[in-house]
Parts: sequence; C-alpha cells; structure tokens
Amino acid sequence: MVPKDNMEDLRSSVHIQRATQVTMETNASVRHQQVIQQSQNATQSILDAIATQVTKPQCPPPARKTICPAPTKQSGRADRLKGKVVVGEVEKFYLAEPGLVYTARIDSGAETSSIHARNIKRFERDGSNWVRFEVPVPGTEEKDWITLEREISRRVKIIQSSAEEAERRVVVELPFAIGDHEQVAEFTLADRQNLTYQVLVGRNVLRDVMLIDVGKEFATELPQEYLKPASKGDAE
Repeated sequence: MVPKDNMEDLRSSVHIQRATQVTMETNASVRHQQVIQQSQNATQSILDAIATQVTKPQCPPPARKTICPAPTKQSGRADRLKGKVVVGEVEKFYLAEPGLVYTARIDSGAETSSIHARNIKRFERDGSNWVRFEVPVPGTEEKDWITLEREISRRVKIIQSSAEEAERRVVVELPFAIGDHEQVAEFTLADRQNLTYQVLVGRNVLRDVMLIDVGKEFATELPQEYLKPASKGDAE
C-alpha cells in the first residue's frame, strides 16, 4: 500500500518511464532501418564489383540458313481436269530418242497417231520383225533426217478418200512427251509431206489420258531442256 500523499510522485515517475520507453523504441527502429540500408548498400557494392570484373555473356549470332539453289531443270506444264491432261488443237510434241520437238495436230477423229517418215525398210532381227526409217529434223525444211530402228508392233490398213485402195502401214511404239506428260504409244509411219503437221496425235493417245479444248492452241509447255536442239550425231 502506498500512502496517498505520494501518488503524485508515482504518477510523475510512470510518465517519465513511458516517455523513456517510447524514445528507446523510436531509436531502435531508426537504428534498425540504418542497418538494413547499410546491408543493402554493401550488397549492391559487391554486385557492382562482380559486374565490372566478369564479362557479360553474349549469345552467338543465329546461324544463317542455307538457301538451296534453284533447280536447273524447268518442269513442263500441263493443266489437268479430273486427272486428264488438257490439250489444245495444236501442241508441242517431244519425240524422245532422238529428242526432237515437232508441232503436232491433236485430232480425236483419227484412231491411230502417225508421224512423218520416209525410206521405210523392214528387216528381221533375232527372229522379230523390225523396221528402219527416217524422220525429219524440225526447222531444217526436211534437209536433215535421222534414221531410227524400231520393232514392228503391228500393221494397219488405212483407207484415204483420195485413194481407191487401202494402204498398209507399219505401226511402231514411240516414247514422247506433251507438256509434263510422258507416254509410250503406237504411231503409224506415213508420208505426211503434203500435210501441215508432221505428227498427228489420235484417239489411241487421247483415250483416258487427254481432253481437247478446241478453243486453245499450245495449252501445254515442254520442259526447257526438251526445247534445246539435238545434234544429228547424238540423235542417231
């Protein structure tokens, strides 16, 4: 028990203690913030020192993509409708072996295709019937001819309106191309000297393979390498 006459002194002492406690808490908080700031400054100084001593890694430049050169061979072109080659009434015709390019007439009225030929001589080879014949070199006005030999596929009778009797013709198989379409088909060997076109493409080629657009000519394009003139020596 405290005498009542000493209460004022006690209150004064408590007040002083509270003020002292607040002051101490404030000082402690200030010192704590100072310690944190000093620690952050020291850490940043260390990081700056490391950054100045160590070279910053750099990513290597991206590898350049290799650009493939364009192919030297230019493909031919032939539009198709339901899988069939669309041709005009006149087309460029590539005769493989010997490698000659003719202008051919496309005619659905002719049953069998034909090609201009001369000096047609039949002979026998290894028990089979063969034929030796010459075909003209386009662009030479038939001054140059190339000799070919093929096995006879069959013979056909051709009835022309200008002749009274049927003409028997030899039929051989020839590899050819129209646009980017390549095929082997039968051709009759005929004298087409008085006709406009040295090659006639008939139904035996057109059937199930080509469609004729009567309003067009040269609807297809041969590969550029086919259009290079073949030398007579190479062709023979």
